[in-house]
Amino acid sequence: MKVSIISLGCARNLVDTELVTGRLKVMGFDIADEVEGSDVVLINTCAFIEESKKESIETILKAVKLKDEGGVKNIIVCGCLGQRYGRQVSSDIAEVDAILGVDSFKTVARAIKAIGKGRRYLEINSPDLRYPNNIPRVLITPVHYAYIKIAEGCHNHCSYCAICNIRGSIRSRPMGSILSEIGCLASRKTIGEFNIIAQDSTSYGIDRYKRPALVKLLKKICGLNKAHWIRLLYAHPGRFSDDLIDTIATQPNICKYIDLPIQHISDKILSAMNRGTSRRQIETLIKKIRRRIPSAAIRTSVITGFPSETEADFRQLLDFIKDTQFERLGAFVYSREEGTPAFGFKGHIRERVKARRFDRVMRLQQAVSESVNRRFLGRRIEVLVEKKLDNDTYEGRSEYDAPEVDGAVYVRSKALLAPGQFVQVDITDTLEYDLTGNAVCPKKIKIDTR
Repeated sequence: MKVSIISLGCARNLVDTELVTGRLKVMGFDIADEVEGSDVVLINTCAFIEESKKESIETILKAVKLKDEGGVKNIIVCGCLGQRYGRQVSSDIAEVDAILGVDSFKTVARAIKAIGKGRRYLEINSPDLRYPNNIPRVLITPVHYAYIKIAEGCHNHCSYCAICNIRGSIRSRPMGSILSEIGCLASRKTIGEFNIIAQDSTSYGIDRYKRPALVKLLKKICGLNKAHWIRLLYAHPGRFSDDLIDTIATQPNICKYIDLPIQHISDKILSAMNRGTSRRQIETLIKKIRRRIPSAAIRTSVITGFPSETEADFRQLLDFIKDTQFERLGAFVYSREEGTPAFGFKGHIRERVKARRFDRVMRLQQAVSESVNRRFLGRRIEVLVEKKLDNDTYEGRSEYDAPEVDGAVYVRSKALLAPGQFVQVDITDTLEYDLTGNAVCPKKIKIDTR
């Protein structure tokens, strides 16, 4: 059977899609590049916030239309939307042949066999997904980088977030499993960057080892010497230890990129969000990071329009963004999610006010980013080449830019460059979010894959 796969949502969901793809390939299924013409289209969905739910539903309905036209034979919905709203989807969209939850790599083959016999299939188990050690991943990312999921689920219980309900509490992978996977992926000799991910990476180990173990894990990963860049993503500011700061500062292959979602800065809002941190703690942490790692780029995310957010609370946030000069920042409009404590809070903000505050944050950050980028003018930085744009222009990323979410470096080079190649680039121009420069003596950096 020919199976096509659509992956929606975050990088953590992408890893799940890679595991599903690996399971299917091992079992002899043909993985199709195009949806049209496939026997089964499998949609790994997201349901984190309202916007992602809408995207998931729209994708399902497009597949339904294609099925009605004879373009595909069967539709499987899996992942977060399946876990959270599977029975509702089954009732409302009869054209969907099977619905699975977040542990769909365990059940997808059974589902395909069932629908092949003309039966609808519904299997949504409790969110107890544990990362499998015996399933080969088929990378969907470009060949030069990969995500490494070190834990599943979350135990923070932020009042606005549905992840604990969808994915369950934190379940850290054994270190040996993580190191083995990195070694296996690195044997392909094309991967120059590993991105370490979890819902909250700084909580790694507290369930399995009864204490935070991220620093120990990072040192072991660096000791493998399997990639030129190691990037840490999704670090909670309440658990960002001095040891972690020192590890990032002293390990040469850890990117000096700090992904630190603060969500807000008003103590009243932080408390209502159940973030487990305060303005003072956040300010102290940022000062420590910038003192210990002067070259670090700090990326954060914030939420606008949380229930009871006054104009004064929002002004605190704007002033903090302006004063702190975050190198990277993403903003989200608060999404009222069923099953979360904040759903029942008083003081919900009107949608147009939330949207207006979001726009004000992004306008401010645009100016901040433009100012930050000007610091790179005339500097020489290392760039990972992503793709060729035209005869002598390439798109790449610096260590200060994570895949998909941050800016780019546009590189001019007379010599031919290849995706996955690291080059030194002299920055000649800066844009609001991107940089432009000329490649200097381009050469590949050899990565030890023994």
